[in-house]
Amino acid sequence: MESKFELEALFDAVIVEPLEEEETTYGSIVVPDLGKDRNEHGKVVAVGPGRHVAGVGYIETEIKVGDNIILPTIGFTKLEHEGKDYYIGQENQILARVKKLINVEEVLEQTMEDNKEEIEKKIKIQEILNK
Repeated sequence: MESKFELEALFDAVIVEPLEEEETTYGSIVVPDLGKDRNEHGKVVAVGPGRHVAGVGYIETEIKVGDNIILPTIGFTKLEHEGKDYYIGQENQILARVKKLINVEEVLEQTMEDNKEEIEKKIKIQEILNK
């Protein structure tokens, strides 16, 4: 996937844009972060092509542009580019790729709505045919 990002990641480097974290609230009270060490979540904006390993050959990167990932608390370098913060580091330092979670209740609700629309269409067709 081609990226329009100006910075180009080399070898097995990955450039990540940090995702905004929601503030924790209890009722109307905002709970401050207090500087806890937390792993940063981010979206991959550029990925290098891979790296060459002696005796093995060329190994492509597994992470792709657009993946949501979790970074370690230490290891990625923070950089600023055109007023935005980014992190850059090697692919093998990434802790995890976040897969899209599916909310079962939302899926069921959408299915029920889709089925309701289909049933209404069939009833209208039946009414037209019966006239």
